[in-house]
Amino acid sequence: MSIDPPSTSVPRPAGDPPLPYTPLWRRLREDEWPSPGEVLRGRRAQVRPGVLLVLVFPCLWWLTVPLLVGYQLARTARRMARRVFPVRPAGRREDPEVSRVQRVRAWLALVLSVALLSAFGGWQDLPGQFLQQLVFAPWLALVSAVVVVTLLFWAARPGTRRAMRTQLWPAGKSALWYFGAWTLVPIIFTAAGHGMELLPSTVDGWFGLLLWVSVMFGCWAPFWWVIFFLCFATGPLLRHAFNLSAVHAALPALVTTVLVWVFAFLRLPSGGLPPGPVPLAVCVFLGGPVSVTALAWWEIHRLRRRHGVRWRG
Repeated sequence: MSIDPPSTSVPRPAGDPPLPYTPLWRRLREDEWPSPGEVLRGRRAQVRPGVLLVLVFPCLWWLTVPLLVGYQLARTARRMARRVFPVRPAGRREDPEVSRVQRVRAWLALVLSVALLSAFGGWQDLPGQFLQQLVFAPWLALVSAVVVVTLLFWAARPGTRRAMRTQLWPAGKSALWYFGAWTLVPIIFTAAGHGMELLPSTVDGWFGLLLWVSVMFGCWAPFWWVIFFLCFATGPLLRHAFNLSAVHAALPALVTTVLVWVFAFLRLPSGGLPPGPVPLAVCVFLGGPVSVTALAWWEIHRLRRRHGVRWRG
């Protein structure tokens, strides 16, 4: 089954009225971003003509060229990330009501966190906590997924096990893609550092400048492509648990439940309770995992009632 994103460029018959203007930020929410050529041409359906004048103004070429190169790297990395980790993976049962409640819960958690930090402080700890979650979240998700899949596979009926076994390789392949990219980050970074040592200390003439820019691009373009890929893949990976919905529809919710509790108790020794009075801090500490667990089990209940999903079936 092909998972390539559908083309957004549909031929229009001659004489049809022009398409209404679509803001670029809205196009960036789609699966396929507009190409740099579409942006530079200033098509009315893509970008306003005033933006084109700013982009090609000679005084801003030193800023425009790196932006266009970075945009193209991000565009191709996002396309690959969407192929490996699609927004709607196979076996995923979309439930608009559950998704709506999950969004409300996420916004309430964000507002409550900002209110607590504003009232009791603790902003200085945010960068360290964010970096810790960024580094450890994928690995903890992998361990949690392996444990949950093993338990569910052991509890399933023999016929169900055979059907689940056929879907394990696609999920494992997506995990290999992601952690292979993580492994490449330090390797490419080290190789780029050694490549930069080959550059001359002074640049003479246009040829020297062109050579310097080419070596710079060749050293750092792969590194930033991998970084963009990881950024675009991490969200769907954590949300869909390595596309495990094809193995069992309840697996993403189960893995999310395990992961949120693991993260809560992992953060406790290093960061302690949230700021504020102890009773309030305990309620906030338990409120996140408990609310996520309740939503996950509600989602599983609706899967069982609306789609006939069973633990062993």
